[in-house]
Amino acid sequence: MSLKSLKERIRNQELTISFGQVVKISSTIIVAKGLHVSIGDTVTLVSQVDGNSTLGMVTEIDALQFFISPFSFIEGFRVGDKVYLNQGGMSIPVGDALLGRVVDPFINPIDDKGPILCHRQMPIMKPPIAAMRRGMIDQAFGVGVKTIDGLLSCGKGQKLGIFAGSGVGKSTLMGMIVRGADAPIKVVALIGERGREVPEFIEKNLGGNLLNTVIIVATSDDSPLMRKYGAFSAMSVAEYFKDQGRDVLFMMDSVTRFAMAQREIGLALGEPPTSKGYPPSALTLLPQLMERAGKEEGKGSITAFFTILVEGDDLSDPIADQSRSILDGHIVLSRELTDFGIYPPIHILNSASRVMNDIITPEHFEAARKFRKLYTLLKENEMLIRIGAYTKGSDKELDEAIAKKPAMEKFMQQGATFKTTFDETRTLLIEIMR
Repeated sequence: MSLKSLKERIRNQELTISFGQVVKISSTIIVAKGLHVSIGDTVTLVSQVDGNSTLGMVTEIDALQFFISPFSFIEGFRVGDKVYLNQGGMSIPVGDALLGRVVDPFINPIDDKGPILCHRQMPIMKPPIAAMRRGMIDQAFGVGVKTIDGLLSCGKGQKLGIFAGSGVGKSTLMGMIVRGADAPIKVVALIGERGREVPEFIEKNLGGNLLNTVIIVATSDDSPLMRKYGAFSAMSVAEYFKDQGRDVLFMMDSVTRFAMAQREIGLALGEPPTSKGYPPSALTLLPQLMERAGKEEGKGSITAFFTILVEGDDLSDPIADQSRSILDGHIVLSRELTDFGIYPPIHILNSASRVMNDIITPEHFEAARKFRKLYTLLKENEMLIRIGAYTKGSDKELDEAIAKKPAMEKFMQQGATFKTTFDETRTLLIEIMR
C-alpha cells in the first residue's frame, strides 16, 4: 500500500482520545474546559491520584467552560483531573429480563440476584406522545381498591396523582394498587425516599412478590441528578413495554422529591428561586415526565399514579398545584379519615377522576353520583346528627344517608391485603345505592 493511500485512510480517523480538564470544584457543580460538549451530554471524570471515576452531566455552557452536575459523590477529585465525553449518550438497557428485579437509575442491579442481560438500549430522555397520536381513554382500569374503582374510576392510559401528607397511608395505598391492578407489567419508581423504605415496601406492601414488576430506586442519599433521572429512567422502562403493545402500570413515589432534586440542581446553577424556593425549571420538568404516560395508537398504554407529598396538608403547594393541573385526576388522602379508622383514607369529596364519565356504565355513574351526594349530606349535617338535634323525617334524603351510612363506610374501608375486581366493586356499589 502506498504512503499516499495510507494517509487518505487515516486522515479522518480519530486516533487520539480527546479530554478536558477540571478547573473548579464545588460541592454540587464541577467546572471544566477543553471539550466541545452539548447540554445533556454525559461525561466521565477520572481522578489522576487514584484512578477513580464518576459520571456527570453537562448542565450549563459558556464561551470558555462548561458546568457538570455529578451523578455521585465527588470527594477525592481535584482541579486538573481529566474529563472524557461519553459518546453513547443517556441511554439504558431494557428487556424482559428486568421483570422481578430491583435496579438503580442506570439499570445496575441492587438486589444481589446477579447481572441483568438486556441487549436493547432506550434513551432516558424522550419527547412525550404527540397529541394526535394519543388514543382515547375508553376502557376501565381496575386497581383492586373499592373506593377508586367505584367512585374515582380510572381508565387505561390515565394519569392520576395521589396527594397525601406524611404518615397518612400513601405507601400502603401504593402497595394495594400495585398488587391489585389489572396490568400485565408494573413499573415502580421509588425516588428520594429513605433507604429503609425500599425493602419495607417490597416485603410489607408487596408481600415480597415482584412477579412482572420492575422497581427503580434512587434513595435520598443519592445525588440530585440520580434522583432526577431515576424518574425519567423508570418512565423509559415503562415505554419499552408500552411500545410492545402491553398495558403498563407506572407508579412513582414521589414527585415532590423529584422536584426537590431539580431545585437543588437549578439553584446550584444560579436559577432564581420562586415560590418555596423552586426555580422555574422544576415546574417545567413536571410535564416533561408526566406527559410521557398515556395511551398511544397502535401500541400499549401507561396508566400512571404519581404520589405528591403535601407538606402540612397544604394542597396549594406549588408542586401539588402544578401536578394537579397536568394530571387527569387526583386522589386526596385525608388525615381526618385516618383518625376515624377509615383505610385507605381517600377523601372522595376532594378527589376526582376526569375520565370517569367516559369509561363507566350509566347505572354505575348514577350510583357513584348518589353516593357522593349522600356522603356530602352526612358531612354537612354531621354535628347536628351527633348532638341529636336532627329529627328523623325532616329530610328524606338525609334520612336515607343516615340509614346507608354503615354500608357506605364499610364500602370505603378495605384491608391492605384484600382486593376486589372492578365488576365486583361496581355491583356492590349499585346494590348499596338502591
